[in-house]
Amino acid sequence: MVDATVHQQLGTLIAEVKNLREDFRRSEDRSDAGRASMNRRIDELVERVGTLEGSMTLVKDEIAEMKSVTEDVRKWKLIGIGALGVIGLGGAAIGVTFADVARRAVMLLRAA
Repeated sequence: MVDATVHQQLGTLIAEVKNLREDFRRSEDRSDAGRASMNRRIDELVERVGTLEGSMTLVKDEIAEMKSVTEDVRKWKLIGIGALGVIGLGGAAIGVTFADVARRAVMLLRAA
């Protein structure tokens, strides 16, 4: 009877060990799948970051080109504002001169 109990307990232990091994194998399979998925995502991120770095380099180059054009436009604007000021002063001087000539002409016509 002791032999039967020992054999039964051994059978139970063997079954439990087999179940534990199967659980460990399934757990390892899930871990392997999870790591593979994580590695795939990291590879995708590395690719996206590389693409982004390339795009940023192009954008920096284009901005550097645009900066010189923007500075030229600012210079032209300042030159234009200066020119308008000179034209305004010249127009005012001509207007005052014309008004003075017209006033003198009216005075001469009244005096005559």
